[in-house]
Amino acid sequence: MVGDTLCVYVREYSGFAEITAGRIMKVALESNAIFMGIEYLAVFCSGLAGGLAAVRKHYDIFSILIIAWVTALGGGIVRDILLGAVPPAGITDRGLVLSALASGIVVALAYLEISHFTWTLIIVDAMALGLFAVNGTAKAMAYNTSGMTAVFMGMITALAGGLIRDILINEVPIIIRDKHWYAVPSFFGCVLTVIVGKFVKAHMLNITQEMVFDILIVVIVVAMRILSIKFNIVLPGAAKRTHMHLITQTRYLRRPVIHPNVSVREAPDDSSTEAHTSAHPSQK
Repeated sequence: MVGDTLCVYVREYSGFAEITAGRIMKVALESNAIFMGIEYLAVFCSGLAGGLAAVRKHYDIFSILIIAWVTALGGGIVRDILLGAVPPAGITDRGLVLSALASGIVVALAYLEISHFTWTLIIVDAMALGLFAVNGTAKAMAYNTSGMTAVFMGMITALAGGLIRDILINEVPIIIRDKHWYAVPSFFGCVLTVIVGKFVKAHMLNITQEMVFDILIVVIVVAMRILSIKFNIVLPGAAKRTHMHLITQTRYLRRPVIHPNVSVREAPDDSSTEAHTSAHPSQK
């Protein structure tokens, strides 16, 4: 009885410690001004892209706000659920929600002017991609995940919002539809963020140097995305098969070709033809 009581007490205490650690981690992340600034900027940039996608579908203002919110915060919500940081910041952080809704309102009021800046929108979307990659990976590493898990969390943060948006508006997801580099830059950004985080954890980089490297990572992601579009850099597809390494047909024995429309009775018999020719040599 005493052992059972002690076991229950230890389990309750460990659960309380885990919850307390999660709250401390959340407070630490929210107190980092640079971290929160990156997150707000990424949310606003991503919300602009989502709002424009809704405008092209001729949706009403409510639908535009919903699509902007989903695009901006959908990836972060999925990330927080997987990390156990519930309820997610996408529905509890007032600043993030207002930033996403503000981007939808801006698009609804000035979409004609915004849609003319094609390259500006591409750069803004690339910035959101890089910022979310760095943000999601850094938050996953703050929860003491492995490097591989942090890369997955960063890519989910960067790509899941657009994936959910495209599904809601009945479009092929951009990570499949766009032949240019989209997921590839975010992957490299997440990997570089993990490497920088490992150096910081080993006390080889300080906080200032970490912020500088995070900015450089975002610049690298944006540059990879823009260069891929500008110079039409794409990944190769499936290998094309050619006949140069295959065995030619002349190496095989020739087989008689029987057309499917000709019956067996109508097909000429080689033996009867030879006998008929030998019996009448004058016809040669």
